[in-house]
Amino acid sequence: QGHLVESGGGLVQAGGSLRLSCAASQRMFSRYNIAWFRQAPGKGREFVAVISWTGDSTSYADSVKGRSTISRDSAKNTVYLQMTSLVPEDTAVYYCAASTVRSDSSIQYNYWGQGTRVTVSS
Repeated sequence: QGHLVESGGGLVQAGGSLRLSCAASQRMFSRYNIAWFRQAPGKGREFVAVISWTGDSTSYADSVKGRSTISRDSAKNTVYLQMTSLVPEDTAVYYCAASTVRSDSSIQYNYWGQGTRVTVSS
């Protein structure tokens, strides 16, 4: 078992919504900041959102701000990314990552999941 396991990706039409899940180990969930990044074909990994390990602070990329919500569920050791009003530009493989530093830079994250693919069709 990996430290982080993403799920919830799939094919959705533009305007729809999707809820991605990142199941973390107890250690990762309780002591690490958890972020979502995405990688579109031919591009590098792009920051999407992050939530602090305490759950009291969040940050979003401008591209998803206002239509995305990152949250933590302590009972399930899971971080969610709820996305609404999806557009084709959201198409990418979405990864969750863990770091002791709350950051929007991928180089600050030491642990990564395998990713879950999101495809938004028009």
